[in-house]
Amino acid sequence: MAAAELGIITRKDEHYNGKMTLLVVLSCMVAAMGGIIYGYDIGISGGVTSMEPFLKKFFPEVHTKMKEDTKTSNYCKFDSQLLTAFTSSLYIAGLVASFFASSVTRTFGRKPSILVAGASFLAGSALGGAATNVLMLISGRILLGVGVGFANQSVPLYLSEMALPRHRGAFNIGFQLCVAIGVLSANLINFGAEKIKGGWGWRISLSLAAVPASILTLGALLLPETPNSLIQRSNDHQKAKSMLQRTRGCEDVQAELDDLIKASENSKTIKHPFKKLMQRKYRPQLVMAIAMPFFTQVTGINVISFYAPVLFRTIGLSESMSLLSAVMSAGMVGTCATFVSMLMVDKLGRRTLFAIGGIQMFVSQVIVGSIMAAELGDIGGIRKGYAYLLIIFVSVYVAGFAWSWGPLGWLIPSEIFPLEIRSAGQSVTVAVNFLSTFGIAQSFLFMLCHFKSGIFFFFGGWVAVMTGFVYLLLPETANIPIEKMDGVWMGHWFWNRYVGQVREDSD
Repeated sequence: MAAAELGIITRKDEHYNGKMTLLVVLSCMVAAMGGIIYGYDIGISGGVTSMEPFLKKFFPEVHTKMKEDTKTSNYCKFDSQLLTAFTSSLYIAGLVASFFASSVTRTFGRKPSILVAGASFLAGSALGGAATNVLMLISGRILLGVGVGFANQSVPLYLSEMALPRHRGAFNIGFQLCVAIGVLSANLINFGAEKIKGGWGWRISLSLAAVPASILTLGALLLPETPNSLIQRSNDHQKAKSMLQRTRGCEDVQAELDDLIKASENSKTIKHPFKKLMQRKYRPQLVMAIAMPFFTQVTGINVISFYAPVLFRTIGLSESMSLLSAVMSAGMVGTCATFVSMLMVDKLGRRTLFAIGGIQMFVSQVIVGSIMAAELGDIGGIRKGYAYLLIIFVSVYVAGFAWSWGPLGWLIPSEIFPLEIRSAGQSVTVAVNFLSTFGIAQSFLFMLCHFKSGIFFFFGGWVAVMTGFVYLLLPETANIPIEKMDGVWMGHWFWNRYVGQVREDSD
């Protein structure tokens, strides 16, 4: 099978006029604050659930097992469905909110969805920081989940539509870079908050999500709407053209405007976008909308993001050392690797980064699982040298994820949908992401207890499957205008039997 047939290189010489403008950069920086909050919420939960004052107040049975029970397996000390409900309630709320967010984004625009996200984040962080019981705690997480649902629906679309095609990958990965910065910030704050005397440091950790939430909420009031959304929601093409000229920094934007108008006219004939998404000609996009977020979650990354401090405590590290290890592995390494991805994604292409990251994650997970199987029993700790070796290979794994599936799992779905099904397609992506995340978050501590070190081989197997999936079924999408993306599927060895057949039938 030829390389071109597999989709390794699919480039076009068509480029719209335009340059990088300050308006686009500032707008995308504000919108990407949604990523910082998402990352902060992911990172903060694992840290506070390893803090003894927090566990003692809200989850006393887990605290007792950790401190006093010498008979419970190392792998089972944190196995509590109520504790996992605290983490995973955010994602089931996000799942429900994402379907409402799709209608808001399509009907009212990307900007109102971002505003709703910011307001929900503010309310959730306030409730979590002030919590006096488990009900308040989980209610705060649910409000945060509503914010994440709206942000993950609207922000990737906003970034993809504002950026020029040749910069789209870098701008969209800016969202994932902000997620990584959010995780790093959460780990640093957890590390500092744990040292506060009096046992109330966890309140600082939960409350500080209000800082980026405030920036997002205030900034959303000033954000310009995307030209795509302006055309989709009104017939005022002159207003859209004016916005396009401002965002592109040039007067001649007619070629891009014509494509946007044509795509909008097609989209307005669609009354039921979810039903339309099920048609045969959209089969490649539907498969990617489901597969990309599902595979992203079964890489096992949330094992590290949610529970890195818990995992490091499992192998016998102290509370403070486990939080510091999480800062180094899940935080700093992830942020740096995501930045590398942002610089390289439009030069090397999506498929190359997927291949490098997949191999790296698979090898490191096998090594981590092997060390834990050989060194960590049900009782007692692990020798210090092996503990540090684990931290190194966890960091290698995080780097592999952060320049492949982390950013690209969001980028690919955001750039492959035609306008008529874009909000519906993004909604499916977000919903599958939340459903998969909820399942992993809710089951991980149970799986850790029963699979023990085998859990890393379980996720490693999935990494092998998804790397093969990308090699065979994902064509290259770098540097191709969103409104011209149909040609990518037409030229693919497998998907052309779906898209090509429909095109022939309609001719």
